[in-house]
Amino acid sequence: MALLTILEYPHPRLRIKAAPVAAVNDTIRQLVDDLFETMYAAPGIGLAATQVDVHQRLLVLDVSDDQSQSMCFINPEIIARDGAEISEEGCLSVPGVYEGIERAQHIRVRALDRDGNSFDMDAEGLLAVCIQHEIDHLDGKLFVDYLSELKRQRLKKKLVKAQKQASVTA
Repeated sequence: MALLTILEYPHPRLRIKAAPVAAVNDTIRQLVDDLFETMYAAPGIGLAATQVDVHQRLLVLDVSDDQSQSMCFINPEIIARDGAEISEEGCLSVPGVYEGIERAQHIRVRALDRDGNSFDMDAEGLLAVCIQHEIDHLDGKLFVDYLSELKRQRLKKKLVKAQKQASVTA
């Protein structure tokens, strides 16, 4: 397994729309393992392949407190959604920023698992938020896109300045 580098906003490669995974094979399973290792080390509760500069429709997540509910979604698609709720979101690609974002309260998602088996799953609460957030990454969208233009520009300026300072001290 390997720790992968997580791209940070406003990196332009975060905007690339991921291509469907053609076949679930050992290479994809290795990527799944690397994504889990990277997500847990960050630490985070979700990570999309796009965030590590791999543009395939694949995400991992684990919303448990003890890393006991790891889930892998290959070629995920939301096939139903209802309700709406605002919850605070953060992102490994936008470190240190948390904002209230409106998402569907309940979703039904269809995907392939780590072995290539198709499944449908209903989700609500934090799990539903996390799935929607990570699928947005696969579509080249970030949670900051839900913020006002002014707030997004201020945030971008702040993060670019922090990245420059970090590279000078490194």
